[in-house]
Amino acid sequence: MLQQINPSNVPQHIAIIMDGNGRWAKERGQDRLFGHAVGVESVREALKAASEVGVKYLTIYAFSTENWNRPQPEVEGLMDLLVQTIANEVEALHKDGVRLMSIGDVNGLPENCQRELEIAKKATYKNTRINLVLALNYSSKLEILNAVKSIAKKVKENNIDIDSISEEFFEAHLMTSGIPDPELIIRTSGENRVSNFLLWQLAYSEFLFVKKCWPDFKQEDLFNAIIEYQSRERRFGKVSEQL
Repeated sequence: MLQQINPSNVPQHIAIIMDGNGRWAKERGQDRLFGHAVGVESVREALKAASEVGVKYLTIYAFSTENWNRPQPEVEGLMDLLVQTIANEVEALHKDGVRLMSIGDVNGLPENCQRELEIAKKATYKNTRINLVLALNYSSKLEILNAVKSIAKKVKENNIDIDSISEEFFEAHLMTSGIPDPELIIRTSGENRVSNFLLWQLAYSEFLFVKKCWPDFKQEDLFNAIIEYQSRERRFGKVSEQL
């Protein structure tokens, strides 16, 4: 399968909406947190596969601002799992050349989550093989709103001229500043929506909706996703003959 991938056309940024952990667990008579715990292994699988084929950014939608509305025991369990996973994985990430990054309102996370995340980010800062971007306490609508507020403040204070605001200028005020837009977005569990994820950045992304729940997503599934991506014609508003 790996041999079917064209190394000259590998997406530089893949973003994944990990979905179906709870349903996967319930189908097996387990509580939802069991599914989240097993899903950590799928993150390892996806990261290893992405790194192997030369993907430079892998963004994982780990926790949205809306996820706080879930039952409190699940939220608390997710936070504990997050802290434990980051602490346990930092050495392996560093060894494998992975740089850990994050987007979202990190300050809204519990203090122990913030602490472990900061430790891991500092420890892996100089790594260059692949960037693992965790979307934590993330909302794309809030991201865009905050960018608008920041720019509006600069205009109000006469620090910039309104006519100088370009797409590039706006993107520099997003949480993903410096990160290329994802060429491929994958969502597992058969749900066909984006759930407030990278709404500005996905303007020309290719979408792949996978029926498997996230705990069943393995390396070959990421390879298959890239093969599917490479079979598509990306026109960016042009016609085929112009490409």
